[in-house]
Amino acid sequence: MKNLLQNEKNNFDEILFQGRNKDYGAYVIRAEYSQTITKAMFAGIALFAAVAVTPLLINAFKAPVEVPAERGTEHILKRIEIPQDPPEKEPEIVKPVVPLKPAENTVKIEIPTPVRNAVKETPAPKQSVIKDSKIGHENIVGTTPATTYTPPAEVGPVEVIAPPATVPIEKPKPVDNTPKTTVDVSADFIGGINAFRNKVVSNFDTSAMDGIGELVKTTVMFIVERDGTISDIKASGPNPTFNREAERTIRSVKGKWTPAKLDGENVRSYFKFPISMQFE
Repeated sequence: MKNLLQNEKNNFDEILFQGRNKDYGAYVIRAEYSQTITKAMFAGIALFAAVAVTPLLINAFKAPVEVPAERGTEHILKRIEIPQDPPEKEPEIVKPVVPLKPAENTVKIEIPTPVRNAVKETPAPKQSVIKDSKIGHENIVGTTPATTYTPPAEVGPVEVIAPPATVPIEKPKPVDNTPKTTVDVSADFIGGINAFRNKVVSNFDTSAMDGIGELVKTTVMFIVERDGTISDIKASGPNPTFNREAERTIRSVKGKWTPAKLDGENVRSYFKFPISMQFE
């Protein structure tokens, strides 16, 4: 089968390179391809075997080197006994010492039972003996308990400690938010009142006043707030149209004011701004 495939390949190469130079080039490479592959395979196997055997040969011819043992390096094993902790002793229970109670006078009272032909009769003890004694089952001579009275200690005058004085808590002052008419420092437009007047004139719509042909006046009053804004804009003049346009113009002016000051603090204040214009 292999020879058949080789013959077909050779026939194909002959047909492919017919009429061409076959002494060199691709024809020679294709013709010697099988031999080249076989030689390369054996060369690779030989190279791999040489690399694998080389360490074994080196170890076989390498003589072992004896290293003399150093003196004083011997290890001596000793038996080490670890002392054990002595067993814990149970805590001794200490019994409380109860003082001996002194003996008290005790009298035994025997009431004779009436019997026929009584052999012995024990008379009852006298009342004087029973008075300072304890009733018991036998007679015991003891010490009479002494009754002592300890008067209470005299108590001196009681010192009354007054409670600490209450520190008065200062209540915060109520904030006066009413607009002021009298102040220490008047409110002013940032940039000057002339700059404010020029903005009013440039923003005023004169077309609303066509046909009047006279001098029109009004006074616009507004409140300058603590933050520099204005509010409550009202114009008071004889011409309602002129008043409305004046209010709109002042409301449209961009910019802030420096608030008025009273006692060193910023306050709300009224500001009056007169406006007069001549229309032809």
